Amino acid sequence: MKRRTFAQIVKQIICIGMVVIVLLPIILTLFAALKTKGDMVKVSPLLLPPVDRITFDNFIDVLGDKYLLIGFKNTGIILVVSIFFNVMFGTITAFIIERFQFRFKKVIVGLFFAGMLIPTFVTEIARFKIVNGLGLYNSLGAPILIYVASDLMQLYIYRQFISTLPVSLDESALLDGCDYFGLFARIIFPLLAPATATVVIIKAINIINDMYIPYLYMPKNSLRTLTTFLMNFANAQQGSWQKLAAGIIIIMLPTILIYVFFQRYILAGVAAGAVKE
Repeated sequence: MKRRTFAQIVKQIICIGMVVIVLLPIILTLFAALKTKGDMVKVSPLLLPPVDRITFDNFIDVLGDKYLLIGFKNTGIILVVSIFFNVMFGTITAFIIERFQFRFKKVIVGLFFAGMLIPTFVTEIARFKIVNGLGLYNSLGAPILIYVASDLMQLYIYRQFISTLPVSLDESALLDGCDYFGLFARIIFPLLAPATATVVIIKAINIINDMYIPYLYMPKNSLRTLTTFLMNFANAQQGSWQKLAAGIIIIMLPTILIYVFFQRYILAGVAAGAVKE
């Protein structure tokens, strides 16, 4: 009993420590965003300023920046279009691979996973030339094409999930006169809702947080995303840590809200295809 209690205490201490490590930077950033420039020097980073000196002016200044709205708009367009094509291509490809036998199937699957193993930075020069050759440089099409084509994580999730669906569903639908398109659209795709929720959440968080691709492929001011807006805002607010902290909190909110409300689907969707019955 004592050993079990001691082990539980150690586990709880480790869990609490991990939570503190994750939340402390966010809390300190929020505290900084609520301070004036003078309180940034006078008050400890671990403490809020006195209640009468708490200010929301930093958030107002950030929200008044015209490029913030542009960042939300561009990020939203990239997010919706990229996820739509990721879901469409991912479900169709996974369905074909799992349900059909054809020549060079193993080779094709191997090439898909080889693409997942190669670091993207190794192929950056070739990718840049392709995007530029297609005339997509400095347009929203560049990150959309990259997010749709270069990340094959959704293929793995959908394949794992489809492999748990009984083939008898396909056979029953085909016997009832359903063609393969109807089988996929009416039966398979609706059953992939948990996997789709997982793909949407993971993709959304990755796209919102990505700064490298928008910065490299869309340098135009009118094409700023949330992350490139924050980077340019930081350069413009050098020394104004409280305003920068407010900008970080505002940019962070969409990702936090998405994860808080839908995080249960991440584990559910990833684990759904782990066991066959």
